[in-house]
Amino acid sequence: YKGTWREDMFDEAHDVDNHPYFQTKHESERVVREECDRPWRVYRPGIVVGHSETGEMDKVDGPYYFFKLLQKLRAALPEWFPIAGPEGGKTTMVPVDFVAKAMDHIAHLPDSELPGGTFHLVDPEPMSVGQALNTFAKAAHAPQFAMRIDQNLLNVVPPQVRAGLNAVPTVKKIRNQIYHDLGIPPEAMEVRDFNCTFDARDTQRALSGTGIAVPPLDTYAPALWDYWERNLDPDLFRDRSLKTAIHGKKVLITGASSGIGAQTAVSIGESGGEVILVSRTREKLDEVAEKVERAGGTAHVHPADLSDLEDIERMAQEVIEEHGGVDILINNAGRSIRRSVARSYDRFHDYERTMQLNYFGALKLIMALLPGMRERKSGHIINVSSIGVQTNTPRFSAYVASKSALDAFSRCAAPECVADNVKFTTIYMPLVRTPMIAPTDMYKAFPTLTPEEAALMLCDAMIDKPKRKASRLGTFGEVLYSVSPKTVDLVLNQAYNLFPDSSAAKGKKKKGEEAGKGELTDGAPPVADEEMSTEAVAMAYLLKGVHF
Repeated sequence: YKGTWREDMFDEAHDVDNHPYFQTKHESERVVREECDRPWRVYRPGIVVGHSETGEMDKVDGPYYFFKLLQKLRAALPEWFPIAGPEGGKTTMVPVDFVAKAMDHIAHLPDSELPGGTFHLVDPEPMSVGQALNTFAKAAHAPQFAMRIDQNLLNVVPPQVRAGLNAVPTVKKIRNQIYHDLGIPPEAMEVRDFNCTFDARDTQRALSGTGIAVPPLDTYAPALWDYWERNLDPDLFRDRSLKTAIHGKKVLITGASSGIGAQTAVSIGESGGEVILVSRTREKLDEVAEKVERAGGTAHVHPADLSDLEDIERMAQEVIEEHGGVDILINNAGRSIRRSVARSYDRFHDYERTMQLNYFGALKLIMALLPGMRERKSGHIINVSSIGVQTNTPRFSAYVASKSALDAFSRCAAPECVADNVKFTTIYMPLVRTPMIAPTDMYKAFPTLTPEEAALMLCDAMIDKPKRKASRLGTFGEVLYSVSPKTVDLVLNQAYNLFPDSSAAKGKKKKGEEAGKGELTDGAPPVADEEMSTEAVAMAYLLKGVHF
């Protein structure tokens, strides 16, 4: 109904037959009105949410359907980051304790004191959908909708045209996938542009002087959010164990001899999984395999030089012949080079070597194992990328370019494999304290993830199979670059000036380093890396996880 719906209105309702829930409510009230020969009272509450003091609720309805979206936004972006969203129509929410108190009071009033028999238990000052979402976003410490789009702008397409488009199978599939990703049932979107307001004058007269009233949403939204997140979040009732996710599956990890790869292998072993370990050195792989088996898993060792395409082909065929293929491939091996472009003019081989391992090596392994996954109609490819791909950090042009290439390949290949149930996940890994960053002395003062924390990101990826997994800072960097790339350039130029080239990048031996073991020597006396300034340390902690 469009307009104001009074408490004495009933037959004016229309289109209730299109919604089973509304139809049953409407017809049950009709039965009372037409067949009950005793005094009756009908209560029409708005969207009933949890207790205004405890947040307690035994069902999910109305705004709760959007809580998963707010949770995803909180995980992806900083709380202060402004985003756009719908303004929507008016929505009236009432806490369950208000409904109970109002019904209890009205039920005990004599008929002579009642202005009517039907009572709207609603908020007399309803919020728009956008205002309500912002109130819950604040309670959830999630980004708020700073720009809310008027519903009239969203509804420029005539209803008949929208209905026709939504009936197209492809459109319906895309729409349902978006709702699924956001955790919103399609039915919940029906009230986005609700155009009816509820007059509640009879209820207000009946409750006058009692102190029974709908409290402002911002006074109890935190309680609703906290109770939902602790007790009603659907993820609480979903088996998110790594043991279930990898049961009966073979997981191949490259770069498994140390750092992130080794810790991920041990985590798989602790969950009773089967892991195939790949890196250059058999002795180190044997040590990791022993840890995996002590933890309760099964480990297989397959040494290979992942910068040698022929050796990768040999190893891949060996794995297929001995194990029948791979269910989960984790491309974790990588080479990082920290050197400015100015110091790379005569070092083109840096770019060739980095691409050879980080892109061509990973790609060769994917191309060898992907056919079996598609044939079995099941597979998961996880590529360990870098936060640098999102933030475009200076001095890492070779490294970031190689990781970006693998990222682009995965985005292009993923749509081709949808029908074969093969998933691609890219993890934009922040800075991790592993042997790969050891040559850069200043990273000793940087805040970093531990290998255990990084391995947890990989384990979560095996469980949830997301398209991408990133830190909030990395995602913010991507968004900011899309909005104002020149601003990002200015910020990163400051970082470029604050964080100097290492002695290795300058082609000088470190103190205590034997001749021939450094990356490049120029005959100069051994030197130590420059110490970071106070400003540099502050920036490193402010932009935690970014490698400069």
